[in-house]
Amino acid sequence: MLKVENLRKKYHSFLLDGISFILPEGYILGFIGQNGAGKSTTIKCLTGVNSYDEGEISVFGKDLRTNSLDILQDVGFSSGAMDCYPNEKVEKIGKVYGMFFKKYDEKRFLRLCETFHIDPSKKVRELSQGMKVKLGIALALSHDAKLIILDEPTSGLDPVAREELLDLLQKIMEQGNRSILFSTHVTSDLDKCADYILFIDDGKQILFDTKDNIIDGHALIRGKKDALTGSLKERLIGQKITPVGFTGLIKREDLFDSDDVETSVPTLEDIMVYYVKEEIVL
Repeated sequence: MLKVENLRKKYHSFLLDGISFILPEGYILGFIGQNGAGKSTTIKCLTGVNSYDEGEISVFGKDLRTNSLDILQDVGFSSGAMDCYPNEKVEKIGKVYGMFFKKYDEKRFLRLCETFHIDPSKKVRELSQGMKVKLGIALALSHDAKLIILDEPTSGLDPVAREELLDLLQKIMEQGNRSILFSTHVTSDLDKCADYILFIDDGKQILFDTKDNIIDGHALIRGKKDALTGSLKERLIGQKITPVGFTGLIKREDLFDSDDVETSVPTLEDIMVYYVKEEIVL
């Protein structure tokens, strides 16, 4: 469905370098990293908004550089709130959007508006921020896209709306023949729906694997201060040190039976925080 090899994009003060991953058909890829890590830059390359300096992007088995117009007909994209044309009604926004896609289905768009409780007769400026986010997603899903790319789609949504969106994504995946790339810094959303995780920081790829492999391959450990030996500290990915003890993240393969620590299963948020912040002293 989507294959990226050694993607590289240079700006004056930022370098996205060596991004490689595969998103198979029928799966959700969670794309994580702190703000400024390069997620939006990567997505702009994937959607043809930005050119890229080196590497290969293949979508549906076709090279993006030479087949972008054809490929993008089957790609749905949403990035936060839909703020364009604030004085136009939602139903007209749908019609204009549909002019660019051969498979646009107005009935499908209106059903999605109903699902998201969006009044098609309202003007865009009359919608709340959360409703504008939903409108962007409804547009992205309105033309039967096979690859759906969502950049921070839950930003600005309340917990109920976020849950509705995640449920909708699961229903979309049940239809088969589709894949979703879901960029977010709210990692708890991905705990519920992601199959694969791509984690980048400061323009560099940190991890790419199935979500289960990434979580199972790491352990969250805690112990007293004297248990943090030099040997253990060298093996830790990151640690948080308090006056009485420490917690840390380690690869399970680097954990020894002789280590005097308690272990637990990390969340995606734990993994992201400890890779980015190697040492925190409280």
